[in-house]
Amino acid sequence: MSYCDIAPGHPFHGPYHDSEYGFPVDDDNALFERLVLEINQAGLSWLTILKKREAFRAAFRGFDIDRVSRMKPEPLLRNEGIIRNRLKIAAAIENAKRIKALPVSFAEWLDAQQAETKDEWVKLFKRTFVFTGGEITGSFLMSIGFLPGAHDQSCPVFKRIARLRPRWMR
Repeated sequence: MSYCDIAPGHPFHGPYHDSEYGFPVDDDNALFERLVLEINQAGLSWLTILKKREAFRAAFRGFDIDRVSRMKPEPLLRNEGIIRNRLKIAAAIENAKRIKALPVSFAEWLDAQQAETKDEWVKLFKRTFVFTGGEITGSFLMSIGFLPGAHDQSCPVFKRIARLRPRWMR
């Protein structure tokens, strides 16, 4: 069963599937949010992450990259609303710093990359960010419209996304 089969009508999966998953994203803080959520999903269900999403937004100050880059892990490790994994919290803070250090915005950096395959993207992400293995990188890029596979071609959302011409369709 695909995500397109199980998500519609679900209180958490449904809205994410119908209005976010696979849609192109060009806002740096929204991109950073997706990256942090994908990192935190490692070893857990996506439903767990979606249920904790508002707590993550509050804890990470709306995923404001500048603010997160200045955070210390200790207060986040005490926040019961989020995943309190030291490595994942440290990765969020470090990746915010690395995004700030890019010569252009995160969205522009992504657009400028010549990587075509998932393997090429994974190598690039491993050189640039932390805690970004194959599954995390692939899921992140699929969720923001850089890699195909977010939706079945028979899914009505697929047609809506296709009209936006995500990167993988260009």
